[in-house]
Amino acid sequence: MPQSLVQFYAHITFSTKDRRPFLADADVRNRLHSYLVGTCRNLDSPSLSIGGVEDHVHILCRLGKTHSIAEIIRELKRESSKRLKEDVPEFYWQRGYGAFSLSPSHVDRVVAYIAGQEEHHRTVTFEDEFRQLCAKYGVDIDERYVWD
Repeated sequence: MPQSLVQFYAHITFSTKDRRPFLADADVRNRLHSYLVGTCRNLDSPSLSIGGVEDHVHILCRLGKTHSIAEIIRELKRESSKRLKEDVPEFYWQRGYGAFSLSPSHVDRVVAYIAGQEEHHRTVTFEDEFRQLCAKYGVDIDERYVWD
């Protein structure tokens, strides 16, 4: 019997439109994280960690074999936007995103990194964090187009 086996870990991050602090309320942010967990599960891409602060989110998930990364992110944004607009009617996500692959040996480190977001962002902006992530993963960015 043929099998298709997949083991891809993705660290995904995207911000609110113009990095507005739509997620400042901890209850709203916790509900968002719950929506994202459910959406990942529904896409057969279970989350291992979800976190963030008032202006962005980080998701670590194991990608399933039936959806592209673009489809997964589109659904994550679409489903969470629908729910968030119930609490924050003016809510929007930025158009872009960052998605980075990682080896299984780095999963625990990324889980800890996502768990430490509140502490991390006491001194680092999302923009600087995103630049650092892109540099770490060897992704060139064009500052004219990366922020919206």
